[in-house]
Amino acid sequence: MWAYRMAGPGRFERCSVPEPEAPSSGQVVLRTTSGGICGSDLVFFRGATTPEGTLKDSMFGEPGFPLHEITGEVVASAHPAHQVGDQVVGWATRSDGVVEYLTTNGEEVAAYRPELKPEIAVALQPLACVLYAVEQLGDVRGQDVVVLGLGPIGLLFSHVLRSRGAGRIIGVDRVNRTRIGARFGVDEVVWASTDRWARDVVLEPQIVIECIGHQAGTLNDAIRVAAFNGQVYQFGIVDEAAQTVNLRQVQRKNLVLRSGVTLQRRRMLAEADTYLAEHPELETGYVTDVLHAVEIEAAYRLALNPTPEQGKVVVRMPWDLGT
Repeated sequence: MWAYRMAGPGRFERCSVPEPEAPSSGQVVLRTTSGGICGSDLVFFRGATTPEGTLKDSMFGEPGFPLHEITGEVVASAHPAHQVGDQVVGWATRSDGVVEYLTTNGEEVAAYRPELKPEIAVALQPLACVLYAVEQLGDVRGQDVVVLGLGPIGLLFSHVLRSRGAGRIIGVDRVNRTRIGARFGVDEVVWASTDRWARDVVLEPQIVIECIGHQAGTLNDAIRVAAFNGQVYQFGIVDEAAQTVNLRQVQRKNLVLRSGVTLQRRRMLAEADTYLAEHPELETGYVTDVLHAVEIEAAYRLALNPTPEQGKVVVRMPWDLGT
């Protein structure tokens, strides 16, 4: 079967690999139909590594890596909730989604509405992550929010927080996201780096979402601007296991610092499907670029260098790539 793998920083190569064996208990085998590019994938495309001993540290050069947001058709199942022929969305457990067939945990995928095209349905995975994170924040009604980073995740945070009744929402990004930000519920878009903005800001938001990641600096900017008794949510997979965080400010401002991974994944994917049905504007406005699997390098470069109106970049994975 066909697959793509990282052949070096910024470069994929086509390869042929054996088809998966029969799934073990709780697993499913999928024929992939689409994949969404996440910021945590892009660090590997640039050539970064992860802390020694983690799964992804050992995956560089493996077929299918790095891509974990996937849709697919179930072709074999050892999980009671999934039957052959089901169309599902969720996580590729080993982040090996750039491949014709893959094996993943059945608890990390869920069926989606049949009227959704796979390249739209794949957005349910990041939406599920955002819904879970916002759930951890509790009642956000009337609370002012700052979202650091208005990429695909920041846009979803803005949309969900707006739907949950948040007060004023300000988004900060180094790309001018003014028009697309407004469509996702952002009241004010700041075109600047977070450190430059944080030095002069007057607003003290009750909630700060840091969804840029990959360095401690932006998290410390979030801590700097948060209001007394506020919450800071660090979203995303950190690149380094240990980072320097301004705990003195966290303590003196009595902040709650939150982070974590998405749990109860099948439940959250179902909630994401419901949310998308209630907000059909996301079906047409979130995924802005769909490329073919043979254009995988171009898709990653596009995601790495976003334009002002760019949302989610998705790769379509059809059957006809051969072996």
